[in-house]
Amino acid sequence: MVLKPLRFVWLAAFALGLPVFGLPGAYAEDSNQAALAAALKNAPATLEQGLKASEKNGKPISAKFEVEDGKLRLSVYTMGDDGFTEVIVSPDNGAIESAEKITDDHDLKDAKDQKTVMAKAAVTLEAATKRAVTKNAGSRAVSIFPQIMDYGQPGASVTLLRDGSFKTVFEKLY
Repeated sequence: MVLKPLRFVWLAAFALGLPVFGLPGAYAEDSNQAALAAALKNAPATLEQGLKASEKNGKPISAKFEVEDGKLRLSVYTMGDDGFTEVIVSPDNGAIESAEKITDDHDLKDAKDQKTVMAKAAVTLEAATKRAVTKNAGSRAVSIFPQIMDYGQPGASVTLLRDGSFKTVFEKLY
């Protein structure tokens, strides 16, 4: 069987391209983590403060520090009677900068999944974050996302930063 040149190129790209295409993504993630670690060095507000501040807009269901457009921000998803809100908290002082209803389909799906887990939780994300930081002295919480653990109980993955290195730990929410 003789392959036509274009079909051969597509097959070769598929066969060889997956590992190659994976490298830029890994590089981008590493550079994002490096930028995040650098930005967090000078940010006085903590993830715990952001979770507490966001309670004015509903029950926190996830939170993360991120670098967007070169600027550090703290994003907290909350749930309330009227739906889901993304609360942006200042990393400089822990005050709420904005709160907007979540309307993006992908973000809504994430929020609904997080709501399902938090409905089973007996522990707040703030308390779980504090516990993770206490167990890992010298670390700073970067994000917390609820999830159902392998054994069907609610838990949360907490990403911590210490000395420029990231580590994820799991905390029980029951």
